[in-house]
Amino acid sequence: MLDKTKKFAISEHANCNHMYDGKPYATHLQMVADVAERFLYLIPEAKRETVLCGCWVHDLIEDARQTYNDVKKETNEEIAELAYALTNEKGKNRKERANDKYYQGIRETPFASFIKMCDRIANFEYSKKSRSRMTEVYKKENAEFISKIYVEGLDDMVDYLKHL
Repeated sequence: MLDKTKKFAISEHANCNHMYDGKPYATHLQMVADVAERFLYLIPEAKRETVLCGCWVHDLIEDARQTYNDVKKETNEEIAELAYALTNEKGKNRKERANDKYYQGIRETPFASFIKMCDRIANFEYSKKSRSRMTEVYKKENAEFISKIYVEGLDDMVDYLKHL
């Protein structure tokens, strides 16, 4: 399932010319999956492949014109639920798009908080490495982001994110 999901996500992001800092979007998806691999010990072994698949599809609905049903058809319901939970709300700015309803949906969907934390760590690490203006945005948002996303069992990730 992981290989199929990875190919699907890479293809759909490429089909809509979705980029990450001028690079193919697969760059970002791989970074998120790499962070997940570092913290995968926090996930029950039976769910690890599903979580890794969730890393690859986490932006498909939001950024690549895919629907919940598209993701479900290509993967399975559990992976589609992760993609759906990780899809921002409509909004004119970051705060409107990442509102309380969005974070509640993430917290209520098993393993979605883990994936969102992987996404934030990947973005934060990349912004620091590339000296992006987003580094300051992530620093400023960090405490509130952690409080809105936290579910039990992610303490190692939270500690890492706090020290970025």
